[in-house]
Amino acid sequence: MKPYVLALAVGLLIGAIYGLLNVRSPAPPVVALVGLLGILAGEQAVPRIRAWLAPPSVVLEPVTRPAPPQPPVHP
Repeated sequence: MKPYVLALAVGLLIGAIYGLLNVRSPAPPVVALVGLLGILAGEQAVPRIRAWLAPPSVVLEPVTRPAPPQPPVHP
């Protein structure tokens, strides 16, 4: 998460510098950025959907049987 926050902060700083200098940003149009966001969301969704659709895994545990009853001891 830290790299994402750092990247956003640096991007905001560069954007502010461009604004102060009245320079147009070389960034792509907003439509392209929305498309890129869709690509990233789809990339993250596929593994989650596969895991959701997969049958649940069965965990087999060893069966322990009680010991047979011992005959009573008579003195």
